[in-house]
Amino acid sequence: MIRLLIADDHAIVREGIKKVLALSEDIAVTGEAVDGAGVLQSLRNAADFDLLLLDMTMPGIDGISLIGHIRACHAGLPILVFSMHNEPQIAFRALQAGAAGYVVKDSDPETLLAAIYKVVGGGKYIDPVLAERLAFDAALPKQCVPHTMLSAREFEVFRLLVAGKRINGIAEQLAISNKTVSTHKQHLMLKMKIDNLSDLVRYAAEHSLFN
Repeated sequence: MIRLLIADDHAIVREGIKKVLALSEDIAVTGEAVDGAGVLQSLRNAADFDLLLLDMTMPGIDGISLIGHIRACHAGLPILVFSMHNEPQIAFRALQAGAAGYVVKDSDPETLLAAIYKVVGGGKYIDPVLAERLAFDAALPKQCVPHTMLSAREFEVFRLLVAGKRINGIAEQLAISNKTVSTHKQHLMLKMKIDNLSDLVRYAAEHSLFN
């Protein structure tokens, strides 16, 4: 039996995952968490999970940092990212941090199940659509695209800003202070050499960085 820890801050998503997993008789959800702190607490309380199914965007610690922390403290636990983000850059960062697989949330149930079995078996799994885009990007000459210079948290703040979120809303969603959000905003705009939100939104549209 594969014992699964689901980490996602949306109850409806967790329930949907459990319905998908009910299609398999050898997968059991034995833990749930709604943020990074909850994931770490679950891992401290129970070390018998076979897989962590992880959402990249939850309140508190950002997904990339959380993956790195889990890899350091629970090296034997495979991590399968299950995210709404379908950009190759985000998938690449997650895999580079130590995730064993990456699946986007609009994938069909069979894809999620295949990914779970592959990762639990010690393999790696990339959503087929993302795998094709990653391979295509790797075949091209390296180019320095401004948003690739952002840290994981800066990129997260960037995406929320261009989605129309205000500083207060971003701070609440990420469970950080308004001052921290403002600092990230300042840093990312300096790195990208953009000085207003309209140009930031235009840049995101040009590079297909919206959800």
